[in-house]
Amino acid sequence: MRQQRAPRSSPTLLALVRWACVATLLVPASAAFAQDAPTGPMAPPPEHHVRRISNIPTPEAPPSLPEDQIIQRFTQKEDEFLRARMRYTYKKTVRIEEFGPDGQPSGDYVVVTQPARNPDGTFYDKIVERPQSTLTRMHLLSEDLEIIQRMPAYPVSSAQLSRYNLKYIGKERVDEVDCYLFQVKPKVPERVTALFDGVIWVDDKYLEVVKTYGRWVTDLGVMASKTLPFTMFETYREFVDGKYWFPAYVRSDDTATVDKAEVPVRIVIKYSDFKPLDANSAAPASPPSRTPPAPSPERKPPSAK
Repeated sequence: MRQQRAPRSSPTLLALVRWACVATLLVPASAAFAQDAPTGPMAPPPEHHVRRISNIPTPEAPPSLPEDQIIQRFTQKEDEFLRARMRYTYKKTVRIEEFGPDGQPSGDYVVVTQPARNPDGTFYDKIVERPQSTLTRMHLLSEDLEIIQRMPAYPVSSAQLSRYNLKYIGKERVDEVDCYLFQVKPKVPERVTALFDGVIWVDDKYLEVVKTYGRWVTDLGVMASKTLPFTMFETYREFVDGKYWFPAYVRSDDTATVDKAEVPVRIVIKYSDFKPLDANSAAPASPPSRTPPAPSPERKPPSAK
C-alpha cells in the first residue's frame, strides 16, 4: 500500500546542487559558466530541501519500469498537478538582485503577485504588494518580467509530449528523494511556441517530477526578456497538501550589461501560501502558467548563453 504523505513544514531553500554536471548536457562550457555565481565572497542562498514526511516506513521501490512507461506515468501526474494548481491561490514573490564588484548585493527589486483573471476568463498576475526597488544600476518595471512571469509550471505534460525527445540519463538523489534523470529536447524548434530544453528529476518511487533545470527555445534561439539576461532556470517543487508537487522556488544567475559594464544579477521566484479556492470560487479559466510567447519574426533572437 502506498505510504501516507503529510505536507511538509515550511522548507528551507536549496542552493544549486549538482547542476553543473547536468548543465554540460544543455549548453557549452562557456554558457554553463555564465550561470555561476559572481566572483567574490557572495554566499549562495539558503537550502531548499525536497522531502516527503511519513509516519510509516518507506515502502520498497517498485520493480524497474521500461523508460516509456516511466515517461507516460510522470506526464500523467503532470496533468493532474496542473489541474490541481488551478484550484489553488498562492503568493508569488519575484526578487531580482544586483551585485557589486565585491560580490555583495548592491540592491534588489521585489514584486509580489497572486493569480487572478480578467472578466473574459484570461489569467494574469495581480500585483498585491507595491513593487519595491533599491537597485543602484538597473532600472526595472514590472513589464520587464513578462516572459519570466509566464513560464509554464509544467513544461512536459502529456499534451506536450509529442513535441519532445526524452532520454533517460541516470539516477540522482535530490535531498531525501531518489530520482530518475531525463534529458528533454524539442524535436523541432517552433516559431509560435517556446519549448523546454533541459533536464527533469522524477521521483523513482512515485514517478512525479520534483525538479527541473533548463531554458525555453524557439527556432529563433533562446528565449529571454528584452531587459533581463536570464535564460537558464532551476525550479524546485513543494509537496502541497500531501497530494501535489507545485513549483515553489525558481532561481537563475547571469550577468547584465549596464552602461557598458557587466553586472552580476540573480532572480529568485518563491511561491508560498498555497490555499485551496473556496468551493464557491471559480478556478481560473486557463492554467496559471502559460508558454512564453515567441518573438515576432522581425525581432532578432536573443544570443544563446
